[in-house]
Amino acid sequence: MNMIVTPASPATPNGTTRPQVRIVIVGHVDHGKSTLVGRLLHETGSLPDGKLEMLKAVSARRGMPFEWSFLLDALQTERDQGITIDTTQIRFRTNSRDIVLIDAPGHAEFLRNMITGASQADGAVLIIDALEGVRDQTRRHGYLLHLLGVKQVAVVVNKMDRVDFSAARFKDISDEISAHLNGLGVTPTAVIPISARDGDGVAERTDRIGWYKGPTVVEALDRLEPARPLEALALRLPVQAIYKFDDRRIVAGRIESGSLIAGDEIVIMPAGKIAKIKTVESWPVTPVASRQGAGRSVGITLDRELFIERGDIIAHVGSAPRETRRLRARIFWLHDKPLAKGDQLLVRCGPKESRATVVAIEKAVDPGELSSSENKAIGRNHVGEIDISLSNPIATDPYTENPRTGRLVIEVSGRIAGGGLVLSVDAGQRAVPVDIVPVESALRSDERSARYRHNGAVVWLTGLPASGKSTLARALERRLFTNGGSPILLDGDTLRAGLNSDLGFSATDRSENIRRLAEVATHLARNGHIAIVAAVSPAREDRAAARRIADTAFREIHVATPAEVCEERDPKGHYKKARAGALASFTGIGNDYEKPEAAELMIDTSKRTVAEAADEIEQMLKTSGVLFDELVDLAANI
Repeated sequence: MNMIVTPASPATPNGTTRPQVRIVIVGHVDHGKSTLVGRLLHETGSLPDGKLEMLKAVSARRGMPFEWSFLLDALQTERDQGITIDTTQIRFRTNSRDIVLIDAPGHAEFLRNMITGASQADGAVLIIDALEGVRDQTRRHGYLLHLLGVKQVAVVVNKMDRVDFSAARFKDISDEISAHLNGLGVTPTAVIPISARDGDGVAERTDRIGWYKGPTVVEALDRLEPARPLEALALRLPVQAIYKFDDRRIVAGRIESGSLIAGDEIVIMPAGKIAKIKTVESWPVTPVASRQGAGRSVGITLDRELFIERGDIIAHVGSAPRETRRLRARIFWLHDKPLAKGDQLLVRCGPKESRATVVAIEKAVDPGELSSSENKAIGRNHVGEIDISLSNPIATDPYTENPRTGRLVIEVSGRIAGGGLVLSVDAGQRAVPVDIVPVESALRSDERSARYRHNGAVVWLTGLPASGKSTLARALERRLFTNGGSPILLDGDTLRAGLNSDLGFSATDRSENIRRLAEVATHLARNGHIAIVAAVSPAREDRAAARRIADTAFREIHVATPAEVCEERDPKGHYKKARAGALASFTGIGNDYEKPEAAELMIDTSKRTVAEAADEIEQMLKTSGVLFDELVDLAANI
């Protein structure tokens, strides 16, 4: 809904369309936002004829002084004169701009509105009461504007009449808020002294602020730069639905940015499938021959049959969004329960959704406190930067490249719990060279899961030599296979005899050995298999790197058999050789094994039979969502 009080974007005398600038107005409650908006509507000639006079007459009859904020109250009760009502958006015109002013009625409402993509501001007006000065909520709003990436901020110091239009008071407030915003990397475009009630500084400089030489509010708004037009950005068409009409298979959605026309070569992401647009469909006349741009809902047919899902993004070949399973995002948290590392979420980017896990949290702060201290969790109405690992690949853009596709919403138990801006994709992962194009399997993960009755996983058994890792891995492999699953054993020594035969036992070579193991295991897991890794992997950081590679598929099992038991077993004679000095760099004698601090499971094989240990692993895989109930029930009956 929009409070439209003037025609939208009329053409200028030279035939071009007037630029439109979306501005959010924020500030402490009672600092005069409604009064300023009412005055702006009057000063820009944006009110219906006779409206101001009528309200002044009504106020006089009631024996009460007229307030400019009455204008908004009155307009919100009317449905005639071509006025459409909205409590959050007001449109008016300056000399060279069409302004869409987004009122933020309160802190929580502002957050919810901005994070879900309903409001995307090119600039902001931050309003401050001259008598009260910079308040905590003022600083909070400045911080949130920074987090939203709003770089153009005009500061308005209102109610100067309450401080006798003191230049000294204005300078104190200007210096304080400018220092705050500059510290956030935001340089104010102007700091303007005004009296919204009396009109000083709104559209003209009066004698009472004769000492001020900067722009008025209207002039400051007129200087704000509009965002790059959505049609000038790369094509982004999120798929909403696929329909079948006659022999046509129509892919439908709304063009979020860019444009398209029949004959364009497109790519469907994240699958990377390429096709050409055969026709652009419409109703009641179809097909459509003209180019269709951002904001239009369209249906297209393709020149070939492709599997397309809701949430896929259609782009032009050569300018596609990134396919990723990992995001870094700056988020605003609205849920009562703080967001912590390891939490499971549902993430939505447009119509695409994916289960996700919080891998890391950084810069978690309370915007009201604005302290440099950081927390390990993000509390309600707090902000932070997080790394998110996705169970399914999605296609998205960083917010700075495309504000329409660079937003995400987080759900918990079916309700919006937060959201924010995509800062980067593949956070923490190495980039793929541009001349390498990974090829996905022809089989989808859900197809493999339906056959094997389990999801893909990396089961990483770590522990001292002779702790029982390989024995336990082989027993687990046999049990899962017998029950119809698809387990694959990756034993550390076996891979060192082949794939990793070029590596020694230096710290660098050990790290590379683990990296290769993790890459192979992760590839298998992403293709629906359960990769069972049995490797000493003594360094905690190396195992952490393996976990980052495998993301949510990783399950670490510490085979915590005591060192004396391992040495007593010594099936390969390694301990004996190491004691005799014939086996250098052997882990197990000394303190060179770093025990896991947060393994999913710990097993001491000196206190468990192989069957009991396999039972424990099976139960862990069931409760963590790897094994389906049917597979575990079958195992219990064998």
